[in-house]
Amino acid sequence: MEKLIITEEYLGHAGVKYIFEYYECDSFDHLPKERLKQCYAVAFYGEKIVIVHDIEKNNWGLVGGSIEENEHPDETLIREIQEESNMKVTNFKLIGYQKVIDTRGIQESFYQLRYFAIVEKIGEFESDPAGFVDKILCINPKDYKKYFDWGKVGENIIKRALEFKEKRKS
Repeated sequence: MEKLIITEEYLGHAGVKYIFEYYECDSFDHLPKERLKQCYAVAFYGEKIVIVHDIEKNNWGLVGGSIEENEHPDETLIREIQEESNMKVTNFKLIGYQKVIDTRGIQESFYQLRYFAIVEKIGEFESDPAGFVDKILCINPKDYKKYFDWGKVGENIIKRALEFKEKRKS
């Protein structure tokens, strides 16, 4: 199943205008592997979601990061969550993806995968090996807009993650 949910414009940090096409899906196998760039998760620790603070951008967001060469996106998700939060993924599921289109036509469109995950602590967070994350928080999912607002796309990602979480309870 794949379903286009939203198309939104987004102004990037460097002032570049992008178009985001957000799709809900159960698989990303149909997407070109070389254009899969990032994996981020709505990661639940108990009833709270884990968010991280990016030092470079000075903002909060979901835990995750860039897919390394020859790495499967699921492996990226597990690695990034451990590196950025010192938490272990015990379960995960694909929520969907964003197709990111550069309106200048300078770079080819690429894809950012969004996951739902259940995590548990390995130990206290000390530091991110890559040096991007300096703090983590576990927050009520309803409060995420106090930390970051990804518009309608973000609302749909959080909503679908909460639906997955509810299904796990039943």
